[in-house]
Amino acid sequence: MIELLERKKRETAREYVIRVLQQNIINLNFKPGQVISENEIGEILGVSRTPVREAFIELSKASIVEIYPQKGTCISLIDMEIVNESRFMRCILEKAIVELSCDMLSDKDKMALEENVHLQEFCVSRKDYKRLLSLDDSFHKLLFKACNKERIHNQIVSMMFHFNRIRFLNLAEMDMNRTVNEHKEILQAITDKDKNAAAALMEKHLSRVMVDQTILSEKHPEYFKRKK
Repeated sequence: MIELLERKKRETAREYVIRVLQQNIINLNFKPGQVISENEIGEILGVSRTPVREAFIELSKASIVEIYPQKGTCISLIDMEIVNESRFMRCILEKAIVELSCDMLSDKDKMALEENVHLQEFCVSRKDYKRLLSLDDSFHKLLFKACNKERIHNQIVSMMFHFNRIRFLNLAEMDMNRTVNEHKEILQAITDKDKNAAAALMEKHLSRVMVDQTILSEKHPEYFKRKK
């Protein structure tokens, strides 16, 4: 079932539809390969077909949906080539960020990260993998913020769609504790000002998805785009 979000002030109908669709596609409320219709989405969200059509076009440019003339629109399959490209970019940038964090992390930043990790532990106890994914995102964003590199983080987010779907699937079906424990280890390395350890731990953390994808693609082959 589609998860409805509250419409923000000054948010256009097109922007609202895009945000709701992105959230529901990442959370796999809309499955990879699933067909969706302008009429159905418009009725559920209480908007006309025009902003829905505009949203579909915008999402297709980012390879989030695929539009087939005369046939309809379907959710894009998870493309592991795009996932790997996104992971590669994140590894390079976030290894540099944790090294910077060793020099720049303030007591206030550390407190915010520790609070974030505690909330992650609570999510694990509740098996709330949706909230855990959000906190995972926040953990990494806090590191960029601590280094005054938030604009770089915003650019990374724009390329993370396929990567985020497999992350969600990973949290839903693999061991949630691994994510939290890895965040703890990264934070400890930063606290110890051990740049080499922090960078190595971040690379391991971001690369795990490439290992787990083999298990996930065998369990859900219908979700993944086949290699040509």
